[in-house]
Amino acid sequence: MIDHVSIGVRDIARARTFYNAAFAPLGYTCLSDGETSLGYGKGQPALWISATDKPVPPDMASGLHFCFTAPSQAAVRDFHAAALEAGGKDNGKPGLRKDYGPGYYAAFVVDPDGYRIEAYCAG
Repeated sequence: MIDHVSIGVRDIARARTFYNAAFAPLGYTCLSDGETSLGYGKGQPALWISATDKPVPPDMASGLHFCFTAPSQAAVRDFHAAALEAGGKDNGKPGLRKDYGPGYYAAFVVDPDGYRIEAYCAG
């Protein structure tokens, strides 16, 4: 249903460092790398990141988050570790989330701009 999502960040270089590290274990790469925008995906960009002076203010109570599929539980664990090492904050350690569904394995982080990011695999 969704072709892509765009988010705004204050520091594009910081976002590049974070997302390059966090997405590598998931198999996503930066397919469009410019001075003011980045496009991540597999084959074509699905997440666009643009530099802006007025990004959406972080709000942990908003319910907004972005979930990215992972090829394995190991990739979810590696995503979480890489994201934390690249400046993200823990928002849920890797593990099964039985209340989300059978075999739902995920990890949650908050990126340097306050966006909540999830990596998930089934089984």
